[in-house]
Amino acid sequence: MKPSLQLRVSQQLSMTPQLQQAIRLLQLSTLELQQEIQAALESNLMLEEAEESDPADVLNGSESAMNWLETEEEDDFAPPPAEREIDTAYELIPDELPVDVQWQDIFDGYPPLTASGLDDGEGHDPLTLHSRPQTLHEHLVWQLNLSRLSERELMVAHAVVDAIDAEGYLRAGIDELAAALDRPDLSQEEITTAIHRVQSLDPPGVGARDLAECLIIQLRQLPETLPGRDLALAICTSGFAQLARGDVAGLARLLKAETEAVSEAAALIRRLNPRPGRLIEEAAPEYVVPDILVHKHNGRWQVELNPEITPRLRINADYARLVRRADQSAAGLMLKSHLQEARWFIKSLASRNETVLRVGAKIVELQQDFLEHGEEWMRPLVLRDVAEALGLHESTVSRVTTQKYMLTPRGTFELKYFFSSHVTTLSGGECSATAIRALIRKLIAAESPGKPLSDQQIARALASQGIQIARRTVAKYREAMGIPASSERKRLA
Repeated sequence: MKPSLQLRVSQQLSMTPQLQQAIRLLQLSTLELQQEIQAALESNLMLEEAEESDPADVLNGSESAMNWLETEEEDDFAPPPAEREIDTAYELIPDELPVDVQWQDIFDGYPPLTASGLDDGEGHDPLTLHSRPQTLHEHLVWQLNLSRLSERELMVAHAVVDAIDAEGYLRAGIDELAAALDRPDLSQEEITTAIHRVQSLDPPGVGARDLAECLIIQLRQLPETLPGRDLALAICTSGFAQLARGDVAGLARLLKAETEAVSEAAALIRRLNPRPGRLIEEAAPEYVVPDILVHKHNGRWQVELNPEITPRLRINADYARLVRRADQSAAGLMLKSHLQEARWFIKSLASRNETVLRVGAKIVELQQDFLEHGEEWMRPLVLRDVAEALGLHESTVSRVTTQKYMLTPRGTFELKYFFSSHVTTLSGGECSATAIRALIRKLIAAESPGKPLSDQQIARALASQGIQIARRTVAKYREAMGIPASSERKRLA
């Protein structure tokens, strides 16, 4: 073959520290974001809080609030374009980050995930709310229930989740899972598929059967163009024993790679999480501050960011003027670096606020019936519905709805609360699991204390309303709400 030179144009994704910062801000809770902003103000002399009397050319989450939401015209739910001047350096951060599938793998400090535990919008303090921790098991089940899986697929996937320990590892083999399911008609292929499905859930690496597989799962979720990714995969697949011994030279010989490249790939592997289950912390925030405020005015719903939680930031004009006269001395370079970092931070913060607001507005649009009439009117909603409507990835929506809260006339809810699986009704429509739970509560509340309804009777009552669910499903919903069985309710009457 005759050697030749070819010119090829291609695009590659480079994970810059600034892009990592933008992604990190998106996942923070309100309280964590306030701490992050305060730390930035203390460490960067170019950043300062604007006064209330300052012009509106500084960042303020409330200024990007949505227009009035029409209850009849869908177009009115779209947010207006942000009308603020942005320095040309800001444009380096894309509005829709291209790595939203893998962003949790790129940095340390994954924040704790919590569940509000809300099933009822009544009786909750709208400003502060005690919430219980969310376990890894609950976090995985929540994601599975929002997937479009058949009842059979869900059954197998739930069995896989049940076999995962607190560190995120699957501690049962295929034969053990088959025995636990006790379904002779289940094939090993179905169980293997369920394992792979669980391994695609958050946090990355969950469901692995050993450390090597855990690292491989995380590496595969990183961008394909990330330097060192492919070599790191090869190391975990073929050279894990040498990696464990720290034998860089042996890995280089085995994989026919340069020693420096092997060292870089090994460094990438060291940044992965060997215990992904621990990302779901056991500590819950003591107080909840709503990120989004929703209220009705003149028959229309208004959605806006909470203006009290994000301070108005701006560049310090005096220090910025010094940058124009700065030379290449250490002090001059420091000023330039601080200015660039301040611009990136403000732009990243604006991008976060806009994304949270867009997702919140879409939820309000889709769940208007719930806001108007209550839980029985909650419509089925999965992450994909919101993601496709906004042009985002499901993983982005999943993380935006975690630890973000919405204050509504019906109470304060984590954005996750508005998503639930569905049951097909006899008429061919769909009913959300949240609505079914509300109906079950209503039936039990109206029952005769001396003759409480059995799960089978509740199932028949729901069937008369066009909702066909099994008795065991009624029992599962009832137990999840902490409602005793009929025999226990009769004894307590």
